[in-house]
Amino acid sequence: MNISGIFEYIGAFLILIGSIMAVISAIGILRLPDVYTRSHAATKSSTLAVLLSLTGTFIYFWASENFISVRLLLGIMFVFLTAPVAGHLITRAAYRSRVKLSDSSTEDALHDVLYGKQKDSQ
Repeated sequence: MNISGIFEYIGAFLILIGSIMAVISAIGILRLPDVYTRSHAATKSSTLAVLLSLTGTFIYFWASENFISVRLLLGIMFVFLTAPVAGHLITRAAYRSRVKLSDSSTEDALHDVLYGKQKDSQ
């Protein structure tokens, strides 16, 4: 087996791991109780899944066809930069809209910072 074949297997392995992470992310979105934890599952694990899949695809095409795709590199950079920011902004908008935490949440550390020391009755 030559070095190109090894890199093809590495690329295929990264794509497989990315697919598994995407399934785990989907299960997390379905099973978690509130918008904050769902947002965490949607941004962290699905971003990792997309990055692994795109990196595996880049390595596979580079090894098998000597093709370096600038589109894949731009896709990796775009997802890496925008997905965590989008998840943060969605979660922040939900908190500012006073979407309730789940009943299993034990602490709301941001409430005192944003709204002062008084507790709202909402």
